[in-house]
Amino acid sequence: MKKPLLILSFFLLALTACKNEKKESEETAANNTEEMSEQEVKEQDEWRELFNGENLEGWKAYNKEEISSQWKVEDGAIVFIPSDEVEGNENLITEEEFTNFELSIEWKISEGGNSGIMWAVQEDEKYSEPYLTGPEIQILDNEKHPDANNGLNRTAGALYDMVEPSEDVTKPAGEWNKEVIHIDHEENIGWVELNGTRIVEFPLHGEKWEEMVNNSKFKNWEGFGSSRSGHITLQDHGNKVWFRDIKIKEL
Repeated sequence: MKKPLLILSFFLLALTACKNEKKESEETAANNTEEMSEQEVKEQDEWRELFNGENLEGWKAYNKEEISSQWKVEDGAIVFIPSDEVEGNENLITEEEFTNFELSIEWKISEGGNSGIMWAVQEDEKYSEPYLTGPEIQILDNEKHPDANNGLNRTAGALYDMVEPSEDVTKPAGEWNKEVIHIDHEENIGWVELNGTRIVEFPLHGEKWEEMVNNSKFKNWEGFGSSRSGHITLQDHGNKVWFRDIKIKEL
């Protein structure tokens, strides 16, 4: 009788050990999930909306007192619809200025359309356009806009006229693209991620930056790219364009 009792004892001990291991494993998994959730919440909290999906609060027209009806909010998106009744270009800028940040934004362009996103823009009467001071990440219908034939550094996602995308990952005109623009002067790096692929990297100051500027159309533009802080701009290039889900994380 002793042998069966001994076997039963070993079986019970093994069963208890397995239950304890399972419990510890479940507790560890639960703790890891909780830590991941806290991290995700923290990362989400770092982002804040620049567009509330309802109106243009937090935005203004560049060098103008009021925003015209060219800029509208429709179906949760900012839409630019050009009008012959408005003279000159009407670019939309953030009321706030930013220095080091990541900007997350979705955009789509009309057929044959052109637009752009700029940063470090200086609002001043001596500058008639935001692009005179702020570098631009290009928005373009690569298939049908003629600027795409002027070089890859003028296609969608490019640091305009300076750095070309490593590949074309844009969606066709009329479809949404998701873009992340990273600007960090402390680390001296900027990059662009389009539809989940990092396609452009560039310095923000120093000899390499100066070399890029000197090899571009901006060579003799006083004030271009010389400021580290400034407004973020959505460009009026005379074509219909949409923007939505605009968020920023300051670095």
